[in-house]
Amino acid sequence: MAQLPPMDFRSNALSSPARATARLIALLACAALVAQVLATMAANPDDSLGQVLWNRARYFTNLTAMLSLLTFLGMGMTGSGVHRLWIGGLTLWQAMTGVIYHALLARPLTGIDFWASHGLHTALPVSVFLWWACFGRKTPLRMGAAIAWLCWPALYIGYALARGNADGKYPYFFLDPAQVRWDGVAVWSGIIGLTFFAGGLVLIFLARLIRR
Repeated sequence: MAQLPPMDFRSNALSSPARATARLIALLACAALVAQVLATMAANPDDSLGQVLWNRARYFTNLTAMLSLLTFLGMGMTGSGVHRLWIGGLTLWQAMTGVIYHALLARPLTGIDFWASHGLHTALPVSVFLWWACFGRKTPLRMGAAIAWLCWPALYIGYALARGNADGKYPYFFLDPAQVRWDGVAVWSGIIGLTFFAGGLVLIFLARLIRR
């Protein structure tokens, strides 16, 4: 039976390089989110800031970037790392954000849209992965971690579908029943879940290769 990793009460203080780079990643996440808001405001000049923020909160990318911002800001300010299960999950979620975007959603962009999109879908996922590889505590991680890491994407899918059902606006084509029907939404959700699970297994494998 799959088990979650046991609690570990060893010191989790970050080294100076880890703390400094955590601050840089928080700054990157903040800059990319601000650029995304500015790009959305430019495209929708009649919308208020509150409307724009509520609109951007519809997307997995932005919500996960906010989780990254808060996590790395907290580590940068306190000098203390977070539990391996959380930083591993955050690394997976960011990596899958980049993979799904570049595989299914990417399109040619210019100006601030380009910088915002690649900041959130390329630079931030790569930076979080490299930080985890260099500084994140990784062991012991077992298959139960890959299952636990499905909680955030599952929670998000439920949230996105509930919002879409309420206002008729769905964040991605594969969650829009008007485009792929409800059976298509179920199939796509299953595919996404399996992709996240497979990615989690890969991350656990990598963690065993580069133990810390």
